[in-house]
Amino acid sequence: MKIEVWSDYVCPFCYIGKRRLEMALEQFPNKNQVEVEFKSFELDPNAEMYAGKSIHEVLAGKYRMSVEEAENANSNVGSQAASTGLKYDFDNMKPTNTFDAHRLTKYAQTVGKEKELTEKLLYSYFTEGKLISDHNTLVEIGKSVGLEEEDQRKVLADSTSFANDVRIDEALASQIGVTGVPFFVINQKYSISGAQPLETFKRVLEQVWQEDHPTPKFQDLSGAGTEGAVCTDEGCEIPKK
Repeated sequence: MKIEVWSDYVCPFCYIGKRRLEMALEQFPNKNQVEVEFKSFELDPNAEMYAGKSIHEVLAGKYRMSVEEAENANSNVGSQAASTGLKYDFDNMKPTNTFDAHRLTKYAQTVGKEKELTEKLLYSYFTEGKLISDHNTLVEIGKSVGLEEEDQRKVLADSTSFANDVRIDEALASQIGVTGVPFFVINQKYSISGAQPLETFKRVLEQVWQEDHPTPKFQDLSGAGTEGAVCTDEGCEIPKK
């Protein structure tokens, strides 16, 4: 089974959805036969690197609400995050552009560190309040999961490096109708939109697995009009001569 996950590093529900999927997989008997691949998606491709505004101020401006209303909305999201074991520090988050973070993840994929970097970037942004568009910060995050500093700096210094890989993911998202994240595609046949409850992920995993691995149904070749000796829990039937 293959699960493709479109997400962005500044999307609070992406981290929650990721964790719920992981929790469901931990309870899934066939988890070792499930491949998870992360796809790039930018909520705002034109986002500034960092304007010094808090996430509360950014949301208030975007959705035309008061800062207090934004704080209350973020508090509700934080409660959902906490229910999955995540801790969001909204007061210290630094809203920013995520294109370079996505490019670095595409590089990490080539050396088998995609999943580790994805988790660390989300944690760095939501919990540690790090500026994940800053190249020095990105390099340090990458080093913490085993990426070589020199290789990372080469990727980040060249704005075209792995840029096409990111754009391909985003173009594919547009083709299949992804308008918001997180968005999960299973076996290129089924989709889950949003950070659905844990039970939803568990149900879908079981459903798709059963469809791909149905219980064998045998064709009876005993032959019409013939009688065979059969035993059941009620005894044995003796065929009539």
